[in-house]
Amino acid sequence: MKLYYDFHIHSCLSPCGDEDNTPNNIVNMALIKGLNVIALSDHNTGKNCPAAIAAGKRNGLVVLPAMELTTSEDIHILCLFERYEDLEKLEKHIQNTRMKIRNRPEIFGRQLIMNEQDEIVGEEENLLIVSSGVSVEEAAPLVKSFGGIAVPAHIDKQSNSLVGILGGFDYGLGFEMVECTLDSGVELPQITDSDAHYLWDISEAEHFIDAETCSAHGVFEALKKLCGRR
Repeated sequence: MKLYYDFHIHSCLSPCGDEDNTPNNIVNMALIKGLNVIALSDHNTGKNCPAAIAAGKRNGLVVLPAMELTTSEDIHILCLFERYEDLEKLEKHIQNTRMKIRNRPEIFGRQLIMNEQDEIVGEEENLLIVSSGVSVEEAAPLVKSFGGIAVPAHIDKQSNSLVGILGGFDYGLGFEMVECTLDSGVELPQITDSDAHYLWDISEAEHFIDAETCSAHGVFEALKKLCGRR
């Protein structure tokens, strides 16, 4: 079946994400836009994914747990998972490598952790938009070892992109898919996402993936198939 997606959406946990980007608001806006599946992908964390997944289940929207990992070179890598437990293992791993810089909300924005009723249950104290100690050479095999798919994010941009920072695409890094708005010329499967930091930036029902079922398992299996995995 044809499922319309947006796999790159930031919540109010990302300091650069609007505070209106709560789990329920994101789910409801995605439904208004006509989407079937989304991924919540905050910077270096997945702590708002459980709330978004619960909100999605209540409203008939598939929500994949995800994260936008920042490598030690300041390259953004979209990390997609089927299960939150696997994403949580990756987050625990990178927490030990990430630079510990206290967030200054008045400069960078608040980093709000929410429950499935959109109530604030915590606030991340250390700034999330910093580089981790994970290199771009380590990223793809590391994410795969936890059961995920690592996707170089927005490679058609100059800032924080693999191509923009390295000057070209290196197939030897082990990536199986890329994220790009335009035809990148990279000979790998491509997904196109919004990288939304505001609710209105979430994608319309334009890009789709063919999956056997409208479920996290069905969507993730379809992504693995695109990557050439069985």
